[in-house]
Amino acid sequence: MERVEGVVDLLVIGGGTAGIVGARTAARLGARTVLVERARTGGDCLWTGCIPSKTLISAARRSATRQALTGNGTNFVDVRQRISEAISTIEPDDSPATLESYGVSVLFGTARFTGPGEAEVDGRTIRFRQALIATGSAPLMPPLPGLETALVVTSESVWDLETLPGRLVIIGGGPIGCELGQAFARLGSQVVILSRSEILPREDREAAAVVRKSLISDGVEVLEGTKADRVTGNRAGDSAVITSDGREVPADVILVAAGRKARTADLGLDRAGVERDDAGYVVVDSGMRSSNPAIWAAGDVTPYPDYTHAAGMYASTAASNAVLGLRRGVSGIIPRVTFTSPEVAAVGVTSSSAEGHSTSTIHYADTDRAITEEQTDGFVKIVVGRRGRILGGTIVGPRAGETLGELALAVQQKLTTRDLAGVMHAYPTYNDALWNAAITHAGSTLDVPLVRFAVKLLAGINRWRSARASNGRSTGASNHRSSRASNHRSTRASNGRSGR
Repeated sequence: MERVEGVVDLLVIGGGTAGIVGARTAARLGARTVLVERARTGGDCLWTGCIPSKTLISAARRSATRQALTGNGTNFVDVRQRISEAISTIEPDDSPATLESYGVSVLFGTARFTGPGEAEVDGRTIRFRQALIATGSAPLMPPLPGLETALVVTSESVWDLETLPGRLVIIGGGPIGCELGQAFARLGSQVVILSRSEILPREDREAAAVVRKSLISDGVEVLEGTKADRVTGNRAGDSAVITSDGREVPADVILVAAGRKARTADLGLDRAGVERDDAGYVVVDSGMRSSNPAIWAAGDVTPYPDYTHAAGMYASTAASNAVLGLRRGVSGIIPRVTFTSPEVAAVGVTSSSAEGHSTSTIHYADTDRAITEEQTDGFVKIVVGRRGRILGGTIVGPRAGETLGELALAVQQKLTTRDLAGVMHAYPTYNDALWNAAITHAGSTLDVPLVRFAVKLLAGINRWRSARASNGRSTGASNHRSSRASNHRSTRASNGRSGR
């Protein structure tokens, strides 16, 4: 069996966002780093996630605008071409050549642990001091009878469709289901979303209601509280989803967006002494360390939320800890965005149900920039704790993800509404809504009896000082005039006497 010479400082398994960021971090710290990828570097984000989905959403938005103006939408072939071009433009950043330019050695193959400090990659043995598991996750397929007989796609395989689905049924009302459902509806598909609960169950209910209204406006049929029971039909595109209440929903294509599962099978984690939870995710501590002190994990393979930005940040922390022997913990403040139209963005605490919490809300109908753009559906709602500290909030509206950055910073740095209100903001922007929410809350503290008393007292003191200063100026001016008159009279008298 062939061996990789010497001991590797950090073995990274997986070439997605977490693996790439972790490997680059370690290499820049001077560690001998080897990254193993079984297929292609870039991961889900580049090939089947963020990049293609956001390109599809952009193309769909433009198509809807064009349809409204000219009556002609966008050819699906052109949409596929745009997606391909976007991937091709970004791909070099995640390529093996770029990784190697950072000092990372890239191997292609399937890795599995053979012991606590050893792994095998297609017959090659690699000994390591530290390892980072970054194998990501895969779409979860529900055990629906008949599902295998229909034309079924997931968030990974939907990009293989060469023609626009005439009738698209989506099983799942989370972010993926809502994003893709709206995009395909705008491109011309008849879309039905089946959601076991309300759509976007993690988000503020008012925000979800705004998205629901927009989906329906775009022609999406939203069936909430509806469970898919079984599937009938064939892979030729003539199928139907039968719901638990007996409704038959016809479909040419069925998109399953019902969650994800960690890619931890066949990794040999038991041999490496790495524990998994009941759902198969690698159990890690706050520093991303597994039950094996020499093995770390980051990204979708852990129980943390499966966002690309979290994967990158947490992988960087894991790699730094592994290489430098640090014990840094990761932040639990994770911003998230659902890229529907309008967008829904949230961070930190989004409910004011806890004692001592309150909210401050500004609607886009009262935001000048939104009025000028005729995009007034949405709002900014911040959750405020004791002493005015900003704990989190929800933003639903155009470019909500861009505004979220300021709110995330406020939460991370433990700022108060007074802090945010005291920062000058450019006008007119969508950020005005966030700023005004902070100003409104900061201003509300004037209604507290003790504060109101203090303000009244200070105002009274200031009036007294002003009056005293005014009297002083009046007395001084009078004395000045009397002095001038007296001096004038004395001068005249003196001159008169001298004249005589």
